[in-house]
Amino acid sequence: MKQIDLRALLEAGCHFGHEVKRWHPKAKDYIYTQKDGIHIIDLVKTKEDLIAACDFALSLSKQGKKLLFVGTKRQARAVILSEAKAAGAPYFNQRWVGGFITNWDEINKSITKLNKMDQDKAKGNWKQFPKHEQLKLDKERLHLEKFYGGVKAMKGLPDGLFIVDIRKESSAVNEAVKKDIPVIGIVDTNSNPQLVEYPIPANDDAVKSITIITQIIASAYADGLVEYTKSKEQEIKRAKKTNKEEKNVK
Repeated sequence: MKQIDLRALLEAGCHFGHEVKRWHPKAKDYIYTQKDGIHIIDLVKTKEDLIAACDFALSLSKQGKKLLFVGTKRQARAVILSEAKAAGAPYFNQRWVGGFITNWDEINKSITKLNKMDQDKAKGNWKQFPKHEQLKLDKERLHLEKFYGGVKAMKGLPDGLFIVDIRKESSAVNEAVKKDIPVIGIVDTNSNPQLVEYPIPANDDAVKSITIITQIIASAYADGLVEYTKSKEQEIKRAKKTNKEEKNVK
């Protein structure tokens, strides 16, 4: 897991909140002071909450559970794409698909369709169709890939969410709450931290701030996956050894 350094958080601009007039009263415990009409976030509390969020992300992946990364605002799209992919985590970076959590059975039909189209294209099954039909199919596949590409390996609901900007992604937060799915959220001074289980007080608009926090969470998640994979490999080895010993006894 990446080390959490206060100076690095400071240099990334994580401490810059919103204008004082735009603050959310429930964010007051995270505010250190104000300067030139801007609230300044207490980075000591940011670090404390970031550690708690990392522990949660690590615990999920160590059990083979899924943390869904969500960041669809312009500043977050590229980092969500790169960090989630590198960590082996599912993600949404274009737009939140309404009903993804609360109407999973219907949404899963689109994911299943995308996977089927990928398989058919790879096998060359489309070659039997006229060129214009192939182009039409590929256009549909690319459309599905744009919105579902980051979650097409999912077989069920996520076990947790990491969200950049809980105000913008309010639909994702609301759906997670309805299904009792814990949320890690970057929470700026204009947001209500009580809406999520693991709020991380920080600037949710600056690319550098979004990047450093996403990298830290993704690193924790990736470390847990490594441990999970090792434990599964050990289980397989033990099972093979047991089977071999049983055969020798017989």
